[in-house]
Amino acid sequence: MPFWRLFYHVVWATRGREPMISPSIERTVWGILRDAADRHEIIVHAIGGVDDHVHLAVSIPPKTSISKAVRNLKAASSTQINKRFDLDFTFSWQGDYVVHFFAERDLGTVQRYINDQRRHHCCGTVRDELEPAG
Repeated sequence: MPFWRLFYHVVWATRGREPMISPSIERTVWGILRDAADRHEIIVHAIGGVDDHVHLAVSIPPKTSISKAVRNLKAASSTQINKRFDLDFTFSWQGDYVVHFFAERDLGTVQRYINDQRRHHCCGTVRDELEPAG
């Protein structure tokens, strides 16, 4: 079995940057994303976010393009979120995403940034280059 470890920080927003991921459902949303990743052989190192976007630190197998991996995660998760929750709206993701490559030595730093998303957004310590555009 081949060994691979490619590290990506991927960020995408909810449709229209609407605040669809409330703190009351975020843990379940993160779990749904983890389950989708597992089904597509994507290793999740961290998931976090705020009401209108999500950050993931992932390793995507080389046989899968980044765009296909993101498309799979978005499709599978939005379907499950709509099935799981009785929302007053249809949950969906924006089409765009941001992706950064990073070295394994930076994994801890990226994980901390992702895990502390609510604090970064509340305290104004976000890194603009790591956030989705409007």
